[in-house]
Amino acid sequence: MPEERLQKILARANFGSRRACEELIKAGRVRVNDQVAELGSKADAAVDSIKVDGKLIQKQGQLVYIALHKPQGVLSDTSPDDPRPTVRDLVPVPGHLFSVGRLDLDSEGLILLTNDGELANRLTHPRYGHEKEYRVLVVAHPDAEQLAIWRRGVVLEDGYRTAPAIVDVDSPAGKGAWLKVILKEGRKRQIREVGKRIGLPVQRIVRVRIGSVRLGALKPKEWRYLKPGEIEELKKGQTGKDTPRPGKAGLKPGKTWKSTRPQRTTEKSRQK
Repeated sequence: MPEERLQKILARANFGSRRACEELIKAGRVRVNDQVAELGSKADAAVDSIKVDGKLIQKQGQLVYIALHKPQGVLSDTSPDDPRPTVRDLVPVPGHLFSVGRLDLDSEGLILLTNDGELANRLTHPRYGHEKEYRVLVVAHPDAEQLAIWRRGVVLEDGYRTAPAIVDVDSPAGKGAWLKVILKEGRKRQIREVGKRIGLPVQRIVRVRIGSVRLGALKPKEWRYLKPGEIEELKKGQTGKDTPRPGKAGLKPGKTWKSTRPQRTTEKSRQK
């Protein structure tokens, strides 16, 4: 890897925003090859020894960007005390990967996995307003007032008012309907809570888009590496500027895999 600004390397390793990483450097808390770093210092993340507060950060090789179709009954993140399957069980790629766009246990659809901490932070943080699009099955046909309330924002049980959303009827489904819902925030179980508050209980949620990346033809448990153009679009979305094309991810972009690992089901997961 070529040399880069030190704050960029630290941000990618999930030490905060670039500005926050600049403060770490100014405070003398960062050392490169046992020398105290200065603002403006550069390093090669794949070769140099970089320490923050005396702790060595993992050397960074190729950056990995993955799209996964998370099925129902699979956790979005790992937990040492929880035996239920997670998205990492479905993607046998070594190293730590951040989950972008977590979904609750009962929801399914697109999740991004990456070792690029800076991009993961920007895609996750609500202040950047990245869109997430869902297909939502509700058990009743919504009327105009219910849709208007959802679009304006709904006060949840804890007093939080949701941000305005794009909500449209996509197609009828028996006594219910499929809705298209586009959000720029992602509170836990937000769609289900909103539906409950306005009299539209939610039966199923499928996320079909995060930013510019779409779920496409991926089936549950299938995953693929993002194409270079998709990665560029994500980075443009976070900065508004063009960015260099990333290196190859190691396997052919666009190829899909389906996990053969059996999905574990427990009484606890059925009840949640």
